[in-house]
Amino acid sequence: MNRVKPWAELSHQHLLDCRIFSVESLASRSPEDESIHEFFRIRCVDWVHIVPVTSDDRVVLVRQFRHGSGELSLEAPAGLMEPGERPVEAAARECLEETGYVAGNLQPMGVLRPNPALFTNRMYSFYARDVRRVGEIQHTSTEHTEVELVPVSELPELLMSGRIDHALDTATLWRFLHEYKN
Repeated sequence: MNRVKPWAELSHQHLLDCRIFSVESLASRSPEDESIHEFFRIRCVDWVHIVPVTSDDRVVLVRQFRHGSGELSLEAPAGLMEPGERPVEAAARECLEETGYVAGNLQPMGVLRPNPALFTNRMYSFYARDVRRVGEIQHTSTEHTEVELVPVSELPELLMSGRIDHALDTATLWRFLHEYKN
């Protein structure tokens, strides 16, 4: 029995454009008492994550600096989808750009909402086996990565110890481990 009802959005206003996302305020009516409240949301394009695995069962991860935490972070390749791009195309592109590894035959692992309390977008996750290095990392002026090859068998310890602590990555990597053992 579902007693929770959706709120009615009455209006929204664009507040701030931050290049890769925008911030909006919205007025919504409570389904319980008809009161009106202000909320904020972050509008962003969809994201992709990919877990690339080599033929000798090593996961191709990237280490990069993250401005939010002010620290280096060990992660699966990921990024924003470009206009008109399908999720599987974006995942393959991000893998090649961030690692220099080409990923063919990508397998979907599902779709998650990064934080539905604030964000409007979705995150599509994939894995690919037998990836191979075909070139150099394609650094940009704002993104520099280095590749770290990690045996699949070491992923659980990296996740449990917090050495991989990016929440979206942990969700993607746990999903991968479930798929990998099946």
